[in-house]
Amino acid sequence: MSEFKDKVVIITGAGGGLGKAHALEFAKRGAKVVVNDLGGSGDGTGSGDAADVVVA
Repeated sequence: MSEFKDKVVIITGAGGGLGKAHALEFAKRGAKVVVNDLGGSGDGTGSGDAADVVVA
């Protein structure tokens, strides 16, 4: 599928959950995906590298 070819999609919170699912689906359909995720919890504590995994 290439219905999103030449399109850029920006997804915040794409390190996990619905954001990750959407990022992967848009990429599968041909979009260039910009992933933004702080890697922490909603209250700003903690850290993680989930966004790095999505990009890989």
